[in-house]
Amino acid sequence: MPVRCLIVDDSHAFLRAARDVLEREGISVVGVAATAAEGLRSFGLLHPDVTLVDLDLGEDDGLELARTLAAYRGDVILISAYPEQDFADVLAAGPPLAFLPKTGLSGDAVRQTLERQRDSR
Repeated sequence: MPVRCLIVDDSHAFLRAARDVLEREGISVVGVAATAAEGLRSFGLLHPDVTLVDLDLGEDDGLELARTLAAYRGDVILISAYPEQDFADVLAAGPPLAFLPKTGLSGDAVRQTLERQRDSR
């Protein structure tokens, strides 16, 4: 059974590219959202297995959205064009959230990150 994924990112070009890559690699992208409000609404309607949330959501706070989704028992992977060490302090301050650089986005990377995240609970 494929992993059902929601992607939240303010870049429409990235949303298209990520959807194409992930679906080609066996991840079922059940929805995309460009804002935190759209992401929260889509999460509630679609019940994805995992939500990829961009840390930099333009005017919205991707980290806050990720924390909210995690509080609803959602599996969340933060994504960013910037390296993880740029966010180390911020990531350490909240509930444990997985991180995946956008440059490393693939179906296998999502599955492996999700598996590590679930194993750490």
